Amino acid sequence: MMRPRPARYVRVKRPPRPRAARIGCRRAKRRHSAWNRITMSEVAFADSHVHLADAAFTDDVDAVIERARAAGARALVCIGESPAAAVRAQAIAARYPGLVFHTCGVHPHDAVSWDDQRDANAVRDAVGVGAVAVGECGLDYHYDHSPRDVQRRTLDAQLSLAAELDRPIVLHTREAEDDTRTMLRDAASAGIRGVLHCFTGSVGLAEAGLEAGWHVSFSGIVTFRTWTDIELLRLVPDDRLLVESDAPYLAPVPKRGKRNESSWVPLTVQRIAEARGTTPESLAALTLHNTRKFFRLPDDPTVDRSTAGSVDASL
Repeated sequence: MMRPRPARYVRVKRPPRPRAARIGCRRAKRRHSAWNRITMSEVAFADSHVHLADAAFTDDVDAVIERARAAGARALVCIGESPAAAVRAQAIAARYPGLVFHTCGVHPHDAVSWDDQRDANAVRDAVGVGAVAVGECGLDYHYDHSPRDVQRRTLDAQLSLAAELDRPIVLHTREAEDDTRTMLRDAASAGIRGVLHCFTGSVGLAEAGLEAGWHVSFSGIVTFRTWTDIELLRLVPDDRLLVESDAPYLAPVPKRGKRNESSWVPLTVQRIAEARGTTPESLAALTLHNTRKFFRLPDDPTVDRSTAGSVDASL
């Protein structure tokens, strides 16, 4: 005699979901599976902003980089948001010539610690061993971990270094649009290049950055349900568009909530490509080209590392 099925296994018929919900679910599945149909190793991409020197990667940074390489990464820009992080970033880059590149700067959260002589020399030293940009630096009026006037002075000091060293700025800006617009006008007058990294600002701020000749970079935030600025993804011209992970932060859907990695940048690429009406393959190739050109990276991994950051007269 067959025993009755335990109550916990009894099937309960759920009410049907609304049609809109079913359609949304199907679209999401198609969007996140689209890249899986591509042979990843054949689609080269760049991560223009990743914190490989962060403590979150201490135990497995090499495995993280190898996963990114296997996924198609051909350029990873490792951000040094403090002199100490920049030293670690440079050491990581030295192990992966032609793949990992490094920067040096002081994040606005730590602006209060800025020392004109010590930290300026740290940036100069980093550029001397191949740093491709000054930053991450900027203005953060959301958290205000450093007083705003101190943030502005520290950013001004790093803008001066960028001009002196002929390196672009990697800019963090949050809830500081008025001061950022003023800075962009001044930077344009001084011929300072830069990127508005992990951009979540207004259309007006993006336009101000583009008018100043700067690039705009998008992260996994654009895959979140809360992201509604589709037009912003279409606004940035092809030659000013960058893509990034900002790992270990801001993992894209469907990885949201996990430690982020560069190998998941294709999920962000897919979302931007969808909004711009192009293919992920084309957008990955475009943003890889833009990353190399913006940071003046060598195209060939066999090129000597000392050429990174040097001026290319053809640019």
